[in-house]
Amino acid sequence: MTTTESKAKIRIENLSLSFGGVKALSDVSVDVRENEILAIIGPNGAGKTCLLNCINGFYKPQSGKISYEGRDITRIRPDLAAKLGLARTFQNIELYSGLSTLDNLMAARHILMKQNFVTGGVFYGPAQKEEIVHRRVVEDIIDFLEMEPIRKKVVGALPYGLRKRVELGRALAMEPKVLLLDEPMAGMNLEEKEDIARFIIDIFEGQGDTYPESPVLRDGVNCIVLIEHDMGVVMDLADRIVVLDFGKKIAQGTPEEVKNNPQVISAYLGKEG
Repeated sequence: MTTTESKAKIRIENLSLSFGGVKALSDVSVDVRENEILAIIGPNGAGKTCLLNCINGFYKPQSGKISYEGRDITRIRPDLAAKLGLARTFQNIELYSGLSTLDNLMAARHILMKQNFVTGGVFYGPAQKEEIVHRRVVEDIIDFLEMEPIRKKVVGALPYGLRKRVELGRALAMEPKVLLLDEPMAGMNLEEKEDIARFIIDIFEGQGDTYPESPVLRDGVNCIVLIEHDMGVVMDLADRIVVLDFGKKIAQGTPEEVKNNPQVISAYLGKEG
């Protein structure tokens, strides 16, 4: 678990986002800290996904500021956010449905590639060596997420739960410093949820010498933001929780503090009756 002294990796200050007359976010301030799993919860339409979309550059807020490791990224492009180490999964699966699992993960590695066919001499020399390194990392991710049986299968033909797993693998292939997970367990059965929860913990903690050639698996991702509706999962995984309601932050704290917050109970968890 984290301490209050943990350094802020991302600092969101007074963020506001509107679509026409609809206020999606209103004066939201959140610190995303190193060495923690931060959960963002709230009813449908509370602004959770909008907040992630602002962090990685899909949406441009009307006011407020987002800093990442001290750098202003409020209006950054998504591709530059990815290169800085911000990777994410999506509420609605966004994969290359006509490509295989392996090809989807290799496609995610392009932001890390230094060589191309021109500088590498038509896939010889440095380009070929670099391809081997990227392929090794992708194969490690496939092994870690237990996707070997589907590595060459077309993603569009896979069951929903496995496609969500491929999307998690694609985010890992980008070697993130911060992993943004938008409902990674939505639509899954209990067994599938348990698998994803296990993967999230293992990603956060790192796998050490099990995958020595793959930094993202070896060292882990020590900063994870999780949007999830399953309160059992949230209470088990999160170090801290931020609660949104109608675009406003209404509470934050440890799982125990949030669970017992009357405003949260009224707005989201429901009153016992």
